[in-house]
Amino acid sequence: MTPVAERECSALAFFDVDETVIAEKSLVDFWGHWQAAHPPLGADMTGPPASAVRTREALNRAYYRRYAGVPLSALEAAGRRWYDGYRRGGAAFVLPVLDAVTAHRAAGREVVLVSGSMRPLLAPLAEELGASAVLCTELLVRADGVLTGEVSRPMIGEAKAQAALRLMRERGADPGDCFAYGDHESDLALLSAVGAPVVVGDCPVLNQEAERLGWPVTPARRGPLSGSNA
Repeated sequence: MTPVAERECSALAFFDVDETVIAEKSLVDFWGHWQAAHPPLGADMTGPPASAVRTREALNRAYYRRYAGVPLSALEAAGRRWYDGYRRGGAAFVLPVLDAVTAHRAAGREVVLVSGSMRPLLAPLAEELGASAVLCTELLVRADGVLTGEVSRPMIGEAKAQAALRLMRERGADPGDCFAYGDHESDLALLSAVGAPVVVGDCPVLNQEAERLGWPVTPARRGPLSGSNA
């Protein structure tokens, strides 16, 4: 998490990123960008087959091992180049969610990104959206600035809710006054941690919960960054 000064805040709005704010999975989209500039040299860089991975957390860890031995500075530079190209796409963002970001910022709420993705990809997006904090999977770095390939903890499932609750405590915000947006059943814990959850898209599990609990559902309508007020 980005170090931030503790301060009183009336409410926060938490946003999952992949297929909630942006229309694609950032790690998958970035991997194609990375491979184009860094083709594998004999090593198998695909990671274990999905069928061999039992949990999303294990898949997340396996993905990051692909970058073992890469300088963090190189990954950060590549992440900014990737985002600069991605943001120009005609269907790169989820427009109703971008509108929500704009509305929350106008109402004086802090916008917080919560994602299993990594900071080198999320930092430029956070800057674009005016997010005050990024809660994400943090990469472990050696003293010489080179990635170990391991992470502190995948920011997935319950980890999202715990990180959000911790930040709300730091900010002095009542969870009942806070908002959260997510598109996948793995976001259920995050959505349940706040008083105003919003389901994005048509995930059957989340839509069932939304119907049961009266949560609003917003469509995952795609469009360009310029197509929103964000």
